Amino acid sequence: MSTLYVVATPIGNLSDLTERAATTLSSVPTVAAEDTRITRKLLKHIGASPLLESVHEHTSPQKLKKVISRLESGDMGFVTDAGTPSISDPGASLVKAALESGHNVVPLPGASALTTALSITGWSFNRFLFLGFLPRKKQERISLLESVTTEPGPIVIYESPRRVKATLEALNEVVPDRQLVICRELTKLYEETFRGTPAQSVNHFSSVKGEFVIVIEGATESTSTIITDKEIRKVLFNLQSQGLSGRSLVEQTVQITKATKNRVYRLSLDHEQ
Repeated sequence: MSTLYVVATPIGNLSDLTERAATTLSSVPTVAAEDTRITRKLLKHIGASPLLESVHEHTSPQKLKKVISRLESGDMGFVTDAGTPSISDPGASLVKAALESGHNVVPLPGASALTTALSITGWSFNRFLFLGFLPRKKQERISLLESVTTEPGPIVIYESPRRVKATLEALNEVVPDRQLVICRELTKLYEETFRGTPAQSVNHFSSVKGEFVIVIEGATESTSTIITDKEIRKVLFNLQSQGLSGRSLVEQTVQITKATKNRVYRLSLDHEQ
């Protein structure tokens, strides 16, 4: 059986391509790529010219079957536009199909924006939570962030320049006191690292370009005991039974529970139904 090599590629600086990755991409007859135009530039940089097959998040089962048929006749490399395949990038479907067909799958480690950003936080931790890209809808974004506020390790988020402002504003609403380490355009010419609070980040990144990795400080001992939704609903019920409603109900509940106003308001609407 053939081998599918899952190859990590540079996230910006082409010099970060490993010698092993360059050797592999130069020796395999076929390379599956998320965007063949981007990969062609990388291959030109190392003087390689394998056959290119497109594999991305919208690849049809029929096209995937065609790619696997090429794997039947020889080894294949697989790359995404930047970083490590399958880490908030396409890859899982091709790996799964290769395994189901009885092929070997071998990872070639290398660049990853996730671990690169974590390595410069200066925080001590033995676990972290990776959320990838947050939901597009505001309420879903807020709810997800609220659900992980007790995570003791750093929380890592990927974000695009078009949505980074909304994400930073959400962080300012949910975890205003946490420290952030934000990496923009990692390893590229205009690489930037920001350290500060969500409010400071909103002001700093008012108008920007580039891809972002946002690392959120984990919960401390004092924040790890944040009140649950069930406990907030209980407070809402008790205050409502005392005659409070509307804004007064929400504000009093926020004062008692120390939960965010948005979270209490949402739960108060559920409570009224």
